Amino acid sequence: MTEAKPKQTAPKAYRQFIERHPQLGEAWELISQAGTAGPLDERTQRLVKLGIAMGALRSGSVHSGVRKALALGITEEELQQVVALASGTIGMPGAVACFDWVQDVVEARS
Repeated sequence: MTEAKPKQTAPKAYRQFIERHPQLGEAWELISQAGTAGPLDERTQRLVKLGIAMGALRSGSVHSGVRKALALGITEEELQQVVALASGTIGMPGAVACFDWVQDVVEARS
């Protein structure tokens, strides 16, 4: 039997936004559901989404993605490999920023 994962609470700003704009929240949920439909398992989906967030240099999305990845059991070493893989595309300044964002979350857990 697998252990149930704890439900993560969305950030306060997101919850307030959805409260004010419920139709956008519903649309976002449909987009999320559509993205998960396919052959990739949850772990792979999480790593792909993290790589995309890094490529887009989205600090908040990287922080959130790292928290979600760690909750799935993805290791810090695996997260750092994603940073290394992204570096050839985003360049050294972007890679250092992504490294720092990953460290923010990892160090906050310690």
